[in-house]
Amino acid sequence: MALAEMFIPLRWKHAMQNRVSLSAIPDRMNTESTRMELLAEIDSCGSLLRAAKRLRISYEVAWNAVHAMNNVSAHPLVICSVQDSVRGASMQLSPLGRQLLYVWRCSQKAYQRYLSQATLGIDNIEQIHHLLRTINMKSSARNQLRGTLTSINRGPVNGEVKLDLGHGMNLSATITNEAIEDLQLQVGKDALAIIKASFIVLSPDANVRMSARNRLTGTIIKLIPGTINSELKLELPGGKILTAVVTCESIQEFSFAPGQPCTALIKASHIIIAVD
Repeated sequence: MALAEMFIPLRWKHAMQNRVSLSAIPDRMNTESTRMELLAEIDSCGSLLRAAKRLRISYEVAWNAVHAMNNVSAHPLVICSVQDSVRGASMQLSPLGRQLLYVWRCSQKAYQRYLSQATLGIDNIEQIHHLLRTINMKSSARNQLRGTLTSINRGPVNGEVKLDLGHGMNLSATITNEAIEDLQLQVGKDALAIIKASFIVLSPDANVRMSARNRLTGTIIKLIPGTINSELKLELPGGKILTAVVTCESIQEFSFAPGQPCTALIKASHIIIAVD
């Protein structure tokens, strides 16, 4: 997944050297290489705030990127040990995170040696570079949760696949039989559940009666109020973060607030399944 994007740091390095504001680049933290740069900075300084400053991105963007990476990994890549309102979160890489960073750095060096030879005589390298990025375009969906396929049941047209997210959490998704074939889905294989934030319904009652097949219960850790809609972040068992967008009216009606238990309800047809 995004193999080409693993080797796209040069443009961003040039931008940093020319003091271009990285906050003006909307997908700055959505490419694999730039997220790896964030891991490298966290490993170097042990502080999310200082890492964000070094990369000239906001603390919020860095915080979201860390949780996005932890969400798609079977085990956390970054461990938060202390939360300080002044210095930000004290963080360190897990053994898996350090292994990932080491392999990425090795692949960077190997690729640069290869690229210096492979691009000799190619004048339109920037055009090819842009095409590779377009082909590997990212999804705008806020939630990507990695799990293991535990069952695949086919119907006449659609099938139901079940994903084990770990820590007692499971998701069911309804997709076409054609998609099951195209993705070569098999029991035991890892997959990503992609869910738009606006497709999530929240309830303070874990036992509320609703037709949505999926229920994920956690604790609200952040509420970002808006004019019409607000964004809530729900910490699930195992530390995974789920982002939901709900109306401000619902916030007031259910008195949602940080620290409150909450259940996310998700229809099986609102989940997209992806594989690496």
